[in-house]
Amino acid sequence: MLRTLLPRRAPARPLVTQFGAANTFGPSLGVSAGQRWRRGYASEADEKDLVIIGGGVAGYVAAIKAGQAGLKVACIEKRGSLGGTCLNVGCIPSKSLLNNSHLYHQILHDTKKRGIEVGDVQLNLQQFMKAKDQSVEGLTKGVEYLLKKNGAEYIKGAGAFADEHTVQINLNEGGERSVRGKNIFIATGSESTPFPGLTIDEKRVITSTGAIALEQVPKKMTVIGGGIIGLEMASVWSRLGSEVTVVEFLGQIGGPGMDAEIAKMTQKILAKQGLKFKLNTKVASGDVGSDAIDLKIEAAKGGKEESLDADVVLVAIGRRPYTAGLGLENVGLETDERGRLVIDHQYRTKIPHIRAIGDVTFGPMLAHKAEEEAVAAVEYVTKAYGHVNYGAIPSVMYTYPEVAWVGQNEAELKAAGVKYKVGTFPFSANSRAKTNLDTEGMVKFIADAQTDRILGIHIVGPNAGEMIAEGTLALEYGASTEDVGRTCHAHPTLAEAFKEAAMVCYDKAIHY
Repeated sequence: MLRTLLPRRAPARPLVTQFGAANTFGPSLGVSAGQRWRRGYASEADEKDLVIIGGGVAGYVAAIKAGQAGLKVACIEKRGSLGGTCLNVGCIPSKSLLNNSHLYHQILHDTKKRGIEVGDVQLNLQQFMKAKDQSVEGLTKGVEYLLKKNGAEYIKGAGAFADEHTVQINLNEGGERSVRGKNIFIATGSESTPFPGLTIDEKRVITSTGAIALEQVPKKMTVIGGGIIGLEMASVWSRLGSEVTVVEFLGQIGGPGMDAEIAKMTQKILAKQGLKFKLNTKVASGDVGSDAIDLKIEAAKGGKEESLDADVVLVAIGRRPYTAGLGLENVGLETDERGRLVIDHQYRTKIPHIRAIGDVTFGPMLAHKAEEEAVAAVEYVTKAYGHVNYGAIPSVMYTYPEVAWVGQNEAELKAAGVKYKVGTFPFSANSRAKTNLDTEGMVKFIADAQTDRILGIHIVGPNAGEMIAEGTLALEYGASTEDVGRTCHAHPTLAEAFKEAAMVCYDKAIHY
């Protein structure tokens, strides 16, 4: 049965592994005689209801939620600022760069046709980066305030398991501290996956971390990986003047989650903006010279080798769970072949009071997925129930235009043998898009052929990242395309394209 057809309140995550009877019930809050003996290593003040290792989105949200529930909480983070990869070197700073680079590109190439003539336009990269840093600083301080507001203790340091209830912390300010927890959450997130043969220095061979902090615009940039992160950073530096080539092993951009029809349309749009693509292509090797980086590339299935030179190479082939230095061996926890901590549907490891949430375990590595898991995991501790619908988690690529989707794509449904119908509506037929002179893209609905229940929604176009929220809500509540099509949408708005695509699925559009 499809995940989207599961009852709304039933956990859609399959049981990853089965444990013994001791793990069948709620969290174990008691301690053994040996554990009571070890208590002397920590003071009474260090006894917590919940200890969270990691202060990224999963960790800090869990800390806030647990504090709201009245639990005594400690959140341990070694970075020195809360928010993890997302807030410090990922989602947030990259969106600042994407937004401001789009404004710069629009002034250079798009305002004249709108009757706005601009004189000499200059890029001040230092101020460009400062604006990004100010956004990050304000938000990280805001998160720290929220922890304090909700009574959660924030400990700056690196935490590792000493035993099943004790976390030993190397404090950033020096010294050590032990904290004991009745419950412990592992929320240590993920890191960029390295590329064999290329050493990351974050200056010339970079990950997304280096891509948001370059000190000058490279003349040539090669991006290894045509997924969301690679394409977003490719867009930023292309807009600022770099000649960017994207090398992707698969036959489409955007990764396997993006619908093939949407991916093809998006590639054409990005190519018109100046990005170059080499699909079905693999990087065989790389040589970092003093003047340039020489990559040897060839067809994914084998073929003639060719060279590709660049000043900067961005490695964006995905991310992997981060568990280094956690002391998992001290409590007998192991990871699977992909480095993920194995959990059950309540996020419990084989040690029931130790749970794992976010990028460090199964599922898409998305900040909003991690946030939902954080809330659910705390609810399992405090109420013995929680809920995340893994069939209704949206994805967004913040290129221009944006690409967003939720639910299943055509390839997945074909593989599952599900009969479906499709309805599409182009932004070129939408009145608001026309007045904005921003008409590229479309909205696509996929629905069950018999019941009309929505199975997936895919959008490429202006405001797609905001519009997908309506689609996620519709999917969460089991709506049909007719439910959406018969819901009044304000005029003139881009969201009318959403309504009309739904109408195409069950009947006919009005304006196309």
